[in-house]
Amino acid sequence: MKAEWGADKWDRVIVFDLDDTLYLERDYVLSGLNAAGAWGDRLLGTRGLGAAMQARFRAGARTRIFDESLTELGMAADPALIARMLTVYRQHRPEISLAPDSEAFLSADHPRTGFAVITDGFLDAQKRKIRALDLYRRGIHFGVCTDRWGREGWKPNPIAFRHVQDRFNVPGKLCAYVADNPTKDFHAPHVLGWDTVRIARPEKIGHSTSAQLVDAARVIENLGEF
Repeated sequence: MKAEWGADKWDRVIVFDLDDTLYLERDYVLSGLNAAGAWGDRLLGTRGLGAAMQARFRAGARTRIFDESLTELGMAADPALIARMLTVYRQHRPEISLAPDSEAFLSADHPRTGFAVITDGFLDAQKRKIRALDLYRRGIHFGVCTDRWGREGWKPNPIAFRHVQDRFNVPGKLCAYVADNPTKDFHAPHVLGWDTVRIARPEKIGHSTSAQLVDAARVIENLGEF
């Protein structure tokens, strides 16, 4: 792949995960549930479907939120209806914003530093998040949604990390990946010789620990500690 920039342009490259790294993923979930609920109310004539789904999520539910909320309101949880609601959820315009420390970090002066994003998730949804956060106007040079290669391209596959190195034309030792999930985020950057930083936001959504954990070289709670 042809390099995007000359190798002498950068002293370092900082690459961020997106969800629960630059912003709180819970805000996206609540935004999506509100959008899906509003759509459902218009179609079904219900009232408060979005609020019912948000309440379940806030109470700790992570599965069957659509199904059980519809049942609560006296509606059948038809699989075709659930599928349409999920499409609305993924295709809605997110009402999200950068975490304050993320905004401060990206607004600061970082001479000769390249910035990128590597993020898993359904392609359209992740692109919508990047646009909603206005990342390309905030100093991020480009974003890589791993779903461009299909589900097999998601982390821990190293393809996105190699892509970033090619674009910046730098060795791995000049790169750092800042992310939140030790079940998948740090496998590839470790192998490629990147620095790794796990951001452990207290308000983050929890992850399953069934996969093999590979933790970062250091842990922070916000980007002010980077």
